[in-house]
Amino acid sequence: MVPQVSAFADDALGTSDAVGLAARLAAGEVAPTEVIEAAIARAEVVGPRLNGLAHAAFDTARLNAALPRAGFFAGVPTLVKDNADLKGQPTNQGSAAYTAGPARRHGAFVRRFLQTGVVPLGKSRLPEFGFNASTEYADADPVPNPWHTAYSAGASSGGSAAYVAAGVVPIAHANDGGGSIRIPAAACGLVGLKPTRGRTPSETAMQALPVRIIYDGILSRTVRDTAAFYRELEKVYRPRRLAPIGDVTGPERRRLRIGYTVDSVVERTDAETAAVLMSTVELLESLGHRVEEVPLAVGPQFIDDFSLYWAMLSFLIVSTGTRSLDRSFDRAKVDNLTRGLYDDFARQRGRLPGAIRRLRRMSTLWVDSYASYDALLSPTLSHTTPRLGYIAPSEPFDVHFERLRRYVGFTPLQNVTGDPAISLPLGRTTSGLPVGMQIAAAPGDERTLLSLAFEIEQARPWPLLSGEAERAAR
Repeated sequence: MVPQVSAFADDALGTSDAVGLAARLAAGEVAPTEVIEAAIARAEVVGPRLNGLAHAAFDTARLNAALPRAGFFAGVPTLVKDNADLKGQPTNQGSAAYTAGPARRHGAFVRRFLQTGVVPLGKSRLPEFGFNASTEYADADPVPNPWHTAYSAGASSGGSAAYVAAGVVPIAHANDGGGSIRIPAAACGLVGLKPTRGRTPSETAMQALPVRIIYDGILSRTVRDTAAFYRELEKVYRPRRLAPIGDVTGPERRRLRIGYTVDSVVERTDAETAAVLMSTVELLESLGHRVEEVPLAVGPQFIDDFSLYWAMLSFLIVSTGTRSLDRSFDRAKVDNLTRGLYDDFARQRGRLPGAIRRLRRMSTLWVDSYASYDALLSPTLSHTTPRLGYIAPSEPFDVHFERLRRYVGFTPLQNVTGDPAISLPLGRTTSGLPVGMQIAAAPGDERTLLSLAFEIEQARPWPLLSGEAERAAR
């Protein structure tokens, strides 16, 4: 018997996705207070096994549910990842190196997210500072995969992913600096869209980075939830330099030219993942799209440059922790991964200017290399979801970081180029775990990704922990 964790129940939440739940709330079929109580009960049921909450704010959620709310998702329960400020709650970044006080105000993204009407139950867990691809810790219980609790839920948005997949909430906040929306989406059988650079609001500190690689968004169980979120976000936040996504509600008639890549620059894709990729190619061809293999437009230098830039982020955090995080910050208490990245950057910092120049040039990669394609398909990850402990901070840094680089060989590219990319759960492993496929598009073209995702979802509906009940209820 596979050890799964599901919170789905015959309660006010039922098996609805966020769009379906919003419709039921708007029609008065259920009350916001009922929905929030159901979500809290579910969180309490799975909490001891999934460990996905960093900070619970159940009483605040109850108070908010009782107040009049505006927005399409008014009354829909959610979670905010614990590296974004939610007023009144601490932001501890998954770290045991300090103890944060309550945030004085909402962060830039969170403020807009709440304007869509969602009600946070609290903060979801992430690995320390979001550096790892598994939500694991040196001195605390991990966030396991609800599909099979011996395996990782991915990261860094692992707490959000586990609770959406298990049915605690239908959508949750996530962000992505090297794949942290798409990685847990692939691991937990969810839809995870990393948007175009500038599509969602970001903090001033993130905007000041020499290469802006961090993007906020959500995780959901259905394409229509992700599409509806971006439609609603555009009502309260409209970036001037990007064409609006608009209201995407289904497939387009236009047939696409799609390129696909099997292997990343650092690792050959394993057999199970490659089989799902080729099955997806066959599906797209059967739908009338033109699909052909394309060579990678980057080489090993890209991974080296990105790794150095990733290490720079650790160096900045550790060096400025008492000023930028909290006076209680103790750099001696960071985990092996954070410390190893810090030390690695300190040894190689002279290479940083060249790495930044090369990474910046990659913003034109789509025009330079892929302009004749409408979308690019690849695995989201180079191999199937690892068991807990495989990429844990308890491992020696050199072993850990090499495993990490090989696992996430595909996702960092779009963080650097700024192009949008979506992970969809398009297969299963022999042990029953989801396998994600990534589809990327040109800058600003989330509309193509969402319409294609709708078509794929209709042609090959993915399994959910609740079985087929969710689809029947929508």
